[in-house]
Order: sequence, then C-alpha cells, then structure tokens
Amino acid sequence: MTAQQGWAAPGHADRYRERVLAERDRLTEALTDLRGRQQDVLTDLLGFNAGTEFGRRHDFDRIRHVDDFRKAVPVQDYAAHAPLIERTAEGEPNLLSADRPVVYFTSSGSTGAHKKIPVTPRFMRTTFFPFYYAAWAPLIEHFPDVTHRPDAVLNLKHDPLAAPPTTADGHPHVGASQVDFGEKFGEPLSAELGTGAPWATLPVDVAPDDHLEKMYLRLRLAVQSDVRCLIGINPAMIAAVPYQLSLWWERIVREVRDGTLGGVPHGSPDPARAAELQRLADYFGTVTPAHVWPNIRALFGWTTGVASLYLPALRERYGTGVTALPAPVAASEGPVGVPLDRHGTAGSLVATASVYEFADADADLTPDTPTLLPHELEAGREYHVIFSHVGGLYRYAVGDVVRVVDLPGGVPRVEYAGRANRSDAAGERLRESQVVRALRTALTATGTQLVNVACRVEHTPGAPAPHYVFAVAPSTPWQETEAARFTALLDDALGRESADYRRTRAEHRLSAPALRLLDAEAFHRDWHTAVGSGIRPTQVKDRLFRQDDALWRRLTGPATP
Repeated sequence: MTAQQGWAAPGHADRYRERVLAERDRLTEALTDLRGRQQDVLTDLLGFNAGTEFGRRHDFDRIRHVDDFRKAVPVQDYAAHAPLIERTAEGEPNLLSADRPVVYFTSSGSTGAHKKIPVTPRFMRTTFFPFYYAAWAPLIEHFPDVTHRPDAVLNLKHDPLAAPPTTADGHPHVGASQVDFGEKFGEPLSAELGTGAPWATLPVDVAPDDHLEKMYLRLRLAVQSDVRCLIGINPAMIAAVPYQLSLWWERIVREVRDGTLGGVPHGSPDPARAAELQRLADYFGTVTPAHVWPNIRALFGWTTGVASLYLPALRERYGTGVTALPAPVAASEGPVGVPLDRHGTAGSLVATASVYEFADADADLTPDTPTLLPHELEAGREYHVIFSHVGGLYRYAVGDVVRVVDLPGGVPRVEYAGRANRSDAAGERLRESQVVRALRTALTATGTQLVNVACRVEHTPGAPAPHYVFAVAPSTPWQETEAARFTALLDDALGRESADYRRTRAEHRLSAPALRLLDAEAFHRDWHTAVGSGIRPTQVKDRLFRQDDALWRRLTGPATP
C-alpha cells in the first residue's frame, strides 16, 4: 500500500494518531527511570553486538556498566567508524552490528562529503521508530485538522526516488525522507503527514536531481489545496517558500488556469482559482503563503540556531498566530531529543534510543575526552553530544552541540545549539551558538530584523589584524545609524559571549567587525543556486560560518537576472 492509499484509507488518521500518542507516552514514562533505561540500552547493544568484529575488538562480553564501556571504547567520529562501514557497505557481515543494514542513510555533515549511515531493522525498531512517531505528537494533538485530509500538509522534505542510488551491497543510499519505511521495515503507519497528498509522488516526469523543478511542481499543485501545515525540518526550506511563490507566480497562475503541470495537461483547468490567485497578487502586490493558504496554523522544523533569528519575521508571512513547532534534535546517525510538548525549542532525551554522553562544548574532543552522563548535566550549559546505539555506532561524536534548557524531574531537556565546528582565525574559538546569541542581542537592542546572516574572517591588505565581516539581509532597510549601532553592539556581545574573542580583541589580534548589508532576497537566491546545482534541499542548510571565497562571492555578489 502506498502512502497516498494509506492516508486515504478509512480510519488511517485515527490509527496514526493512536500510535503517535502511545509512543509519546512510552517515552515520557521511560524518563521516570532515566538511569535504568540507559543501562538497559547499554546491556542490549553489548549483548546483541558482542560477536561482531567491533564487539570482539573492544571486549563487549566483559563490559557491564557505562564506566567499563567508556574505558573500553574511545570517543570516535565518522572517520573512525568509516573503515568498518565501508566494508559493511561492500557486503561483509557482522562488523559493527549483528544485524545486516537494509538501507544506508546519507548525511552531508559539515564538510559536504556524503556519509553512509548503516540502518538495520533492530536500530529502526528500538532506536528510530519510537522517537520518530513521538515527534509528531505535539502537532497532531494540538492541531488535529492536519490529519483530516491527505492534502492538508505540505511536506517539503518528502522526496521519494523511483530508482535510488545503492551501495556495493545493493542497498539504497538515500536520505531518511526518501525511504519507504512501510516497504523496508514493515511499518504501515510510518508514512509521514503530507505523504498522501496529490503532490507527494509527482504525476509528471522530472529528473531526479532537478530539485527546483520538483519544488515548483509541488507548489503548483498545493496552491489548489487548503494547506494547514508545512513540514520542512530544515527551516531554510520553509523560508524559501515565500520567495518561490513570488519567483514562480506567473507560471503557477497560468498552469492553474490552463490545467497543466510542468507544461503537460493535468487535471481540469481551474480559471476560478487562477483568477482568485491573481486578485491576491493585484491587491497585495507581493503574495505570501498566508494569502494563498489562509488556514495555515503550524510550521514544523528546527527552530534554533540561525533560524531563531529569522523565524519571528518569517512566521508573519505565514499568518497571524501561526505556531512554529520544533523538529527533533536528531541527525541521520540517531536521535538525541524529542519534543514531548509544545516547548518552542527543546526536546527530552530519548532514554530508550541510545546511551548518551556529553562533553563541555568548549573542549576539543579526543578519543579519551572525559564525558558526563545525562544526570550530570547542568541547565544553561552547552555540550558536545556523544551516543551509542544498537545499530553499530559506538561513543559516536555526532558533531552537534546542544544546550540544556532545563531539567524537569532531573531529566535534561535539550535544544540544538549548532555544529561543533568553530571559527578560529586568531584564537577567538567562536562557536555558532555564541555568535547567534550575540546577533540576537544586537537585533533586540536595535529593534531590527533579518532574513538571514552569515559571516567570515577577512584579512584586509595593510590592516593590522583580520576582522569578521557579517553579511546580513535585513527584513526591511536599515538606516546607517542603525547599522553602525548594530555592529558596535554585536562586537560587545561577542566579547561577553566568548572570553577568547574578548581577549583577541583586547590584544589587537582581531579588529572590529564590519557589516555588509545585502538585499532581502540574497540568501534565497544563494539557496536556490545551491539546490539548482543538484544538492537535495534538505541538505542545503543555514551556514553561519562561510570561509569559502567562491561561496562567499556567490552570496554577496550582485544579483544576476
């Protein structure tokens, strides 16, 4: 049964809701005994994988507790796991997991290189599906109308492939949003909201890597539906929709009127809807999602990091009172936190998914880095995330930093704070979260808003020291006095966020930052250019630090027709 058939079947929405809320309740119950559940996860992964090459190498059969585990296994990143992953992808069994992978998730990571994340049936059953279902609970509990019709949700990340690329062992190597979990793992309720919509599987031929055309075709179809919710996960995809409506508006209206899709006859001509859409454009000048879909109530995606700076203005373009619900704190390699209520940014640890360890975010991770367990974390602090699960990743440093928002019942609730990479030209060691907080401070103090922001270090010939340049696309034009005050406030806030930055400025190893104001659509054009090059939209994420010269020129250069 396809996703479209499933969501159209009688009673499907009720069964889906029941499963989602049941998984949420089970994860909530597990948090009442966090230490016990973490021990259960450790015992299970050790016992199941003791006979693997990795398990034998690290004496899994002798490990009983997490302290033993930390002594036996070093902290590792993807590169350390890669040799066994590559051998697994060539068909060799029993290396990292006793279970054979069925699919490999792809992840671009911070370098852009495509990882292969082995995905086994046991990992899906014990680690993935519980958090995956529970993640939708706040949405369907508080916005139940999103399940009433298959076309009530525009799922921007859903992108099935008829012929996915495969690894040497013949298994698909794709993004998680491109996997049919019902077919691969026997989960008939796993199809996401919006995957039953008429645009979920495009009815016309389009090249698999022509992502912009696929996005156009889905928007073209969606303007004829009463969309109530958008799912993006990557917030840059949600931010792109208002720009895309404007960019493609004339073509959309023409195809609705003529009954075509990508120039091919599809459905019936709808001159009444086309006329209505054109009236909106004539009246408002610039059409927003709120005009096209006046009943939108929720956006689902990451709400922290750089997105936290532009979401307030972006939500206005989707309508008054629209709620932004946070997606899970997770990576292709595994989950970390899942929102179990309507908190705007944070989720509770998924106690049954992985063994979680943490290290201070300012520390440089090494194989023997001391780690903290969940009950040792402090509210307001930021940490590297390290996890281990039955799918075959052990003491895996995923490359993300989280912030502990609070500790309800002694259980950490975390939000994504940014990638673990730093910008460090002169010893300032700036992390993404520090820069985002400094930017927020300057925006709040000046009353300004932005569409997006990026920065890099520049070395001006003849200048005594390098300096940061912040490329900002304002939501509305900034006055010169506002821009100057913003830049000064930003410099001061960076010094308060980072002692290393403050010291390098005092020692004149860094000069004062500079501001480069771009037009409001600069980041959208840059995003479209990246997607147009063949990169999947889910992987073209907000990047605060942009040191690559060519990419910086692409972002900050003049608009091309």
